[in-house]
Amino acid sequence: MAKAMKIPEIAEKTSSFCPGCGHGIVIRLITECLEELGQDKNIIFGLGVGCSSLLGGVLETDRLHCLHGRAGAVCTGMKRVSPDNVVIAYQGDGDAYSIGLAETTSAAYRNENFTVITVNNTNYGMTGGQMSNTTMPGQKTTTSPKGRDCSVTGNPIKFPELVADQFDAAYAARGAVNTPVNIKKVKGYIKNALEAQINGEGYSVVEILSPCPTNWGMTALKAMERVEKELIPYYPLGEFKKREAK
Repeated sequence: MAKAMKIPEIAEKTSSFCPGCGHGIVIRLITECLEELGQDKNIIFGLGVGCSSLLGGVLETDRLHCLHGRAGAVCTGMKRVSPDNVVIAYQGDGDAYSIGLAETTSAAYRNENFTVITVNNTNYGMTGGQMSNTTMPGQKTTTSPKGRDCSVTGNPIKFPELVADQFDAAYAARGAVNTPVNIKKVKGYIKNALEAQINGEGYSVVEILSPCPTNWGMTALKAMERVEKELIPYYPLGEFKKREAK
């Protein structure tokens, strides 16, 4: 009989995410990586406003709820005054890439030594399903009821590619939580990002494509299919900036 997988100690609470949401999977992967790296008692989270803030109700750990979009600036401060702690900015795409784009980009530009985990569900999830900078072309949201017109708004942003191409950062990757294979790869990306921080290599970011059945108006199954058929072709998965060999 297969042995049941042990739940990390800091992740024993029940989450309050919507059914079919990917946040719960992502948080579980983060806690597994922290425990395996021996950092589960040495972590501070900077939480974005939105669905990402619900992490505070799941994990028994140090955390700070930041002003909307400002986790990049807050985590910069936390890491500079407490360099021995592992610091993670846990944010959604609306928080990190729209209202907080300046703070997120500036931290990457300076190669600040902390880790960003961005859950990209192509909208502002908790605050009403508004259009974000990652909303897909033609996607209907509460602020783009006729579908996103990229001739007016610009095209969806690809932040990990920007970091890899333009900044002297340590690590940048994108994964998805729509299949067991992809989930396993995401765990590897998260562990790489955390190891980069622990080793003092600099800024690391992992973007994770996640379904949002509630705001997409879909069943959980259809939302997973959308990730595969629509999001992944536009947002390719993989490592865009690999860590340098030490």
